[in-house]
Amino acid sequence: MTSRIQTPDAGLTASLQNAPDREARRSFLGQSGLLLSGAAIALLAGRDALAKGKPSTASDVNVLNSALGAELEAIAAYQVGAESGLLQKPVLHLAVTFQGHHKEHADLLAKTIAKLGGQLVSAKAQYSFPVETLKTQNDVLRFAAMLEKGAVSAYLGAVPVFNNRELAKAAASILGDEAMHWAILRNALGEDPVPSAFMS
Repeated sequence: MTSRIQTPDAGLTASLQNAPDREARRSFLGQSGLLLSGAAIALLAGRDALAKGKPSTASDVNVLNSALGAELEAIAAYQVGAESGLLQKPVLHLAVTFQGHHKEHADLLAKTIAKLGGQLVSAKAQYSFPVETLKTQNDVLRFAAMLEKGAVSAYLGAVPVFNNRELAKAAASILGDEAMHWAILRNALGEDPVPSAFMS
């Protein structure tokens, strides 16, 4: 199943608008990864630079582009769910709302990359999602919950390693939104929305 992806909507958060224009030097995620469409997308750029003690703007841009690519993939995943015909009206509304949040995240990341002088990654024409396993509304909700949990883990790994505290604040804001998505999706599935006191 193919889905059309719109250009991310405007949604730049205040924390990025107030971020300094100077280069944000950091190594981003270490060993964290964002699980999308059944594959691990490693956000590991900058590891070599960190090992040499010289994190670079180029590594920052690579990692931010990995995060942008993951957000664009999440937008496409929610589009697949919305077009599946499996979602009842209230759940469909929720999926479209969450997709809008991911568009705002993508917009924030794109503007950050542009501030750092990087070239943006583009959305793929088509993603490989396990559409053959999506037979019921709960299947779609479980798929979305898996994506959101992966996003929480990825952003959790990013926040503490930013040298630029404004960028850390923006990433923490996205992390909070992804965690709420995950909890709401788990609740919709009849599962404990907050299964533990800590995220990893």
